[in-house]
Amino acid sequence: MTSPTPDPVASSAEQAPPSSDPVPPSSDSVPAASDSAASSSEPAAPGEPRQSGLRNPGAAVRGLGAGTLVLEAIVLLLAIQPIRVFGGNLSGWGIGVVVTLAVLCILIAGVMKRRWAWTAGSVLQVLLLVSGLLHWSLAAVGLIFGAAWVYATHVRRKILG
Repeated sequence: MTSPTPDPVASSAEQAPPSSDPVPPSSDSVPAASDSAASSSEPAAPGEPRQSGLRNPGAAVRGLGAGTLVLEAIVLLLAIQPIRVFGGNLSGWGIGVVVTLAVLCILIAGVMKRRWAWTAGSVLQVLLLVSGLLHWSLAAVGLIFGAAWVYATHVRRKILG
């Protein structure tokens, strides 16, 4: 049988003599809370870009854009049946247009790393507004998600510059 090896950390702590005079930690090893708060609240110099506080601002903005588009696709697909039931004369062509817009939303959400995806998302919002000619509720969805897209592009401009 083998005997257990002693823990070097525990053995060194047992061998250290107790100190009767506690020594406060030096100011170099532990930053003061006021120092970190003051440095984070200082405005950036005019030539320096503002720090957003995000670990990966590009990924956060892409996630916002993709999330907006995926939510829009879900709402569009869920809107088909209520439009048909509650007096909408949404024909096969109209349903095809709505499904196509939803598929485009998902495809554009998948390519948000590309620079042109933001432009394509804006064009998609215009197409959704135009689809309001098929039924007024599609125009309402277009206005709501158009406003959400404008906000997402505003946040993108604000964070990424």
